[in-house]
Amino acid sequence: MQFDVIILAGGLGTRLRSVVSDLPKCMAPVNGRPFLQILIDRLRRQGKGHIILSTGYLSEVIEAWVREKYPDPQISIIREETPLGTGGAIRAALALSQAENVLICNGDTLFDVDVPALFNHHRQMKADCTVALKPMVNFDRYGRVELGEDGWVRAFREKEPCAEGLINGGVYVLRRQSLLQLDLPEKFSFEEGYLSKHRIAGMVQDAYFIDIGIPEDFERAQKEIDR
Repeated sequence: MQFDVIILAGGLGTRLRSVVSDLPKCMAPVNGRPFLQILIDRLRRQGKGHIILSTGYLSEVIEAWVREKYPDPQISIIREETPLGTGGAIRAALALSQAENVLICNGDTLFDVDVPALFNHHRQMKADCTVALKPMVNFDRYGRVELGEDGWVRAFREKEPCAEGLINGGVYVLRRQSLLQLDLPEKFSFEEGYLSKHRIAGMVQDAYFIDIGIPEDFERAQKEIDR
């Protein structure tokens, strides 16, 4: 399958500083490899296309690594000189893609979604945006997502203790023009500035999921991710 993907790799990694102090969060080593490498390689197993890395904090570290590891014209880097928020970063990165629909994911999260299935669902729903949803039990770190039987998201709930539910896995298929045509400030949150104003489709995928944003899950990744 051919698809473009934007990877949001500009996070400060504040909560990981105690274990990874001199690297951007996406470059934190997992069993000897940068987490970003694991993410890129898994995406490439499902298809080819343009990979756009949206960077910020310590961007030069990512840029030097990409030049050495992936001397590939199909990987582009766009740097935020000042933080733009998730929405502003996505909008800036969209300027480097001409695809009608673009995959978006976080550089510190691995959610092993079936990418072709997510794109197919997005097209069948004729959605502006489709989010991959992960079933989870006993969680309070993530907000809960309410999904209707018709496949449309009814609500994104705030973070609170939850015994069982669906979470936003941070992987989206976005119709490019649905964001570019909006009159939004230079800096804005994708969740608040875009998702809250659109009808969003959801697709449940009970695949492997990990967010390395806290030391406990970063250590868990060392045990669970071996390829």
